[in-house]
Amino acid sequence: MVKIINTFDEISANYSAIFCDLWGCLHNGQKAFPEALVALKEYKTKGGVVILLTNAPRPKQAIIEHLTELSIMKEHYDDIVTSGDAAQNEMLSGIVGQKVYHLGPERDLAFFNASQTVMNGSLAIQRVPLEAAEGIVCTGLFDDLKETPDDYKDTIKFGVEKNLSMLCANPDIFVDIGHRRVWCAGGIAQAYSKAGGKSLYFGKPHRPIYDLARKKLTEIVGAFQENKILCVGDGIQTDIKGAKLENLDSLFICGGLSNLDTGMSPQSLTPNPKMLNLLIKQEEIDVTAAIGYLQ
Repeated sequence: MVKIINTFDEISANYSAIFCDLWGCLHNGQKAFPEALVALKEYKTKGGVVILLTNAPRPKQAIIEHLTELSIMKEHYDDIVTSGDAAQNEMLSGIVGQKVYHLGPERDLAFFNASQTVMNGSLAIQRVPLEAAEGIVCTGLFDDLKETPDDYKDTIKFGVEKNLSMLCANPDIFVDIGHRRVWCAGGIAQAYSKAGGKSLYFGKPHRPIYDLARKKLTEIVGAFQENKILCVGDGIQTDIKGAKLENLDSLFICGGLSNLDTGMSPQSLTPNPKMLNLLIKQEEIDVTAAIGYLQ
């Protein structure tokens, strides 16, 4: 049976640092969750280190600007590591070529703009039409409020036939904007792989983003103990699976992506134990502890 807690401070003293997800844990894309911010601030006051670990496909500075708009400030965290940062480093190494086709919305162009000054000796990446591309960089759907991966069948078919690798800057399949669930880049990459293409991932649950997080943690505190790190998140196939793959403890936020599967509702702010344990069993993923919402 998974240990269910009501407040983070029931277990927070066991950990010197947390790798905390953003979307679904601290905000829903439109507003921040005040109780979660209080929990982080109190944890930091007691000496804990908070590294925000997000599958957002944009570099850290763009995320800081968005968080500031939501009143999520430096008092709530120590540093941020994004899937965009990890993926950008690999793109600049030429992993999908120098001429790339960008599949994603204009708001993600910072992924390319920042790349001109990152890493000495890195490639000068050019965005080109699909027909001229050596590879594909997917940061999301062009219009995630209206489209699904089915709208990209022709693009996927062309890329697979031309043997183009797809760099996925955000492994998330879905995200909730307010009360609306929309597709992410991970949904496109999943469809690309199913069609026979090669998809490359660098965010959660894959190792590169955790390597970056550990590097940041070392810069902040020096040496640290792996068993004193807690991964916090609502994505069972990203946050929680990533923790398992990295042999780190995890706190599953049930009120996010899996709210229906764990019996969460406005009338019940804690998960249903039977539904929660059934989900964990079905996913074959270990969870150290679970909570309705971070607070």
